[in-house]
Amino acid sequence: MADTEYSNPPKVTPQSTTPVTADIEGGTDRGGGEGTGNGVSNIVRRWKREDLVKRGSLTSRVLCFLFSFIAFILMASNNHGGYFNFTNFSEYKYVLAIAILSWLYTGVQSFRQIYELYTSKQIIPWKTTAMADFALDQIVAYLLISAASSAVPLSNGMRLNGDNIFTDTSAAAIAMEFFAFFSLALSALISGYKISDRLYI
Repeated sequence: MADTEYSNPPKVTPQSTTPVTADIEGGTDRGGGEGTGNGVSNIVRRWKREDLVKRGSLTSRVLCFLFSFIAFILMASNNHGGYFNFTNFSEYKYVLAIAILSWLYTGVQSFRQIYELYTSKQIIPWKTTAMADFALDQIVAYLLISAASSAVPLSNGMRLNGDNIFTDTSAAAIAMEFFAFFSLALSALISGYKISDRLYI
């Protein structure tokens, strides 16, 4: 009897084990862990957010570049002889000067951002770029709104005596400078967001 019991030991059936796999999109492990999925999804979200910020900043600067260029062309060509010449009015000369400055600034910034976006190479260190963008965007935006606002009373006063090609062109140039201001103000907000969110610092 004793020999029979020890010669036939009970059969042990191995339990099947389920491999632990990470559900990256859900942010959890199917085996119960949450570290791997959350880490990957957070990285992906951060990349998407940084890319959106970069493209938003570039778009706003390109728009400012275009509006400033149009304001520059309109005011520079607003010369119709005699009294109707923009050089006779300091406010219009101010509008032209700031339009040129804004056009050059946003042109350089747009070129830099396009280069960095498509080459993934930084021309200037990130921390320096973030601080410089935030400061310069605000300075140029202030100059744009200052120039446009200073020319509005003059333009409105001249149009009371009748509209002509000179007053219409001046008003169009001033309007373009306001649009340039709004575009660059948006860029300044994005630059401030970069610093506050510490994307580049």
